[in-house]
Amino acid sequence: MYKLHGFSQSGNTYKVALLLQALGQPWQAVHVPFAEFAAGLTRTDGWRQDVNAMGEVPVLEDGARKLTQSAAIMLRLAERHGAYGGTTDDEHQEVLRWLFFDNHKFTSYFATLRFSKSFAPAPADPAVVAWLRGRVEGAFGIVERHLAQSDYLVGDAPTIADMSLCGYLYFPAEESGIDLPVSYPAIARWTERLRALPGWKPPYELLPGERVAPRW
Repeated sequence: MYKLHGFSQSGNTYKVALLLQALGQPWQAVHVPFAEFAAGLTRTDGWRQDVNAMGEVPVLEDGARKLTQSAAIMLRLAERHGAYGGTTDDEHQEVLRWLFFDNHKFTSYFATLRFSKSFAPAPADPAVVAWLRGRVEGAFGIVERHLAQSDYLVGDAPTIADMSLCGYLYFPAEESGIDLPVSYPAIARWTERLRALPGWKPPYELLPGERVAPRW
């Protein structure tokens, strides 16, 4: 059985959990309490030596192996179980393209904006927030235009590209300050379609951990 280390506030952990659910694979959540994460647990020498040298979650235990980085984990699972990785060479290439875009821009800026609003120890500099929102708007605009013409990111069915990009979009709007149906209706409709994935649940139901109210 797979074991997934993480917590419900982590959209990157949620991405992997969504895929495990969709694949119908048995898995067990290994809870990393958010308060301990915020206090620096994953950046301690012990965590880096025993769990993940990169000091992050998610971590997927696959037998004796510990797999890290959500995109790499998802690619391995899709290949191993023969689903959600694209059905042709061209689709596989497109899946990779969207995964890289997600990690570099789409999730990267949005997750940072959400963290600064909801979980940071002090309010963010307004200039920094404005810069982040501009980067989010640029990345989301690209995806909005694409999904206005396509039901899914790649091909005519969900792939790990969809599961990766949607990973932070099922959290309450007050955590990020971005209302998808108002600002990005095509993205909002896409997130509704993805609710049909086998075993789909929102992050605060699928993963362990108490919901933490936004701080700022």
